[in-house]
Amino acid sequence: MKGILSALWVESLKVRRSRIFPITILAFAFMSIFMGLLIFIAKNPELVSKLGLLGTKATSFGEQTDWPAYFNLFMQIVSMIGLIGFGFVTSWIFGREYSDRTIKDILALPVSRHVIVLSKLIVTAIWCLLLTLVLFAVGLAAGWMIHITGWSGELALRSFYTVIMTSILTILLCPTVAFFASYGRGYLPPIGFVIVTLITGQFINALGLGHYFPWIIPSLYSGAAGAEGPHLEIISYIILCFTSLAGLFGTLAWWRFSDQN
Repeated sequence: MKGILSALWVESLKVRRSRIFPITILAFAFMSIFMGLLIFIAKNPELVSKLGLLGTKATSFGEQTDWPAYFNLFMQIVSMIGLIGFGFVTSWIFGREYSDRTIKDILALPVSRHVIVLSKLIVTAIWCLLLTLVLFAVGLAAGWMIHITGWSGELALRSFYTVIMTSILTILLCPTVAFFASYGRGYLPPIGFVIVTLITGQFINALGLGHYFPWIIPSLYSGAAGAEGPHLEIISYIILCFTSLAGLFGTLAWWRFSDQN
């Protein structure tokens, strides 16, 4: 598509020069450090009583402070922080055009609006994957620093694959957030939408229907729900892909006719 490379360069430049980009990197790195801290406290019971609520949280690991337990914690964090963090990234990339009042300038450019939307979504996906890599890399470093036992290269590769695939499944839901950011003309509507999906997902999952709800599917794939959770079926992935396409085409349509609304 004509102009896609130029649009990608512009969108990536906006991200690189923003303050939000390094903040998200630090936030995801902090989450990894925090996970390592919980395991470290669990390995040292004498610290539990001194750290209050943090120590109480660490006791939930019991004696399971090895790499398998650590990677399992990773799965839980990725599935949760992915929806929130990736939703925030998408909200910023699409919503900032309205808050900064640059939307009219963008729509006046001699570039296809479909190209603009696709470039934003591509940059969103790259940004989110980078955050995932930061989360995993810092987590590995934190695990080595606190000398977690039970290391296995095969386990690490399998966990890395699961983390990446969980992130990709979550990224596929970003177009729906992009639609609400465009339709709502700002940050708040898409953030509200993400919160609603999180709350709704808990109720639906409690009913045993989580494998039919797109925003729960990445969590189920990661295994965060445990062995007793519902198992994914082919229809689960079809529903997720359909939701992603609906968000994509909805966003494209909105940008196509946005100056008429």
